[in-house]
Amino acid sequence: QVQLVESGGGLVQPGGSLRLSCTASVILDYYAITWFRQAPGKEREGVSCISSGHGSTYYADSVKGRFTGSRDNAKNTVYLQMNSLKPEDAAVYYCATDTLSNCRGIHDYMDYWGKGTLVTVSS
Repeated sequence: QVQLVESGGGLVQPGGSLRLSCTASVILDYYAITWFRQAPGKEREGVSCISSGHGSTYYADSVKGRFTGSRDNAKNTVYLQMNSLKPEDAAVYYCATDTLSNCRGIHDYMDYWGKGTLVTVSS
């Protein structure tokens, strides 16, 4: 069983930055990790995927150039650095894995999900 835990959410002003973290009960380096978000009344959206190892990354068009995925295997943590945040980025953010090592683009056929961390973007 893989348990994923997100952290780092909070309140930020438009234009600000946050860094989300995803840790796990297993060695994260084995798995590609995908970040999703879901705002109230909206469908869940895949935001970014980072592969294991060298960590090749994929991004949704809505966040490309503003969000950056990375991983620190020594800390068993995957990060999502979010810059130039907009009100439309506000959502609950989840990390998830399909337990494969490489991203297959951004898809939502995940085996394990975290419980999410809330990001609020407001002045």
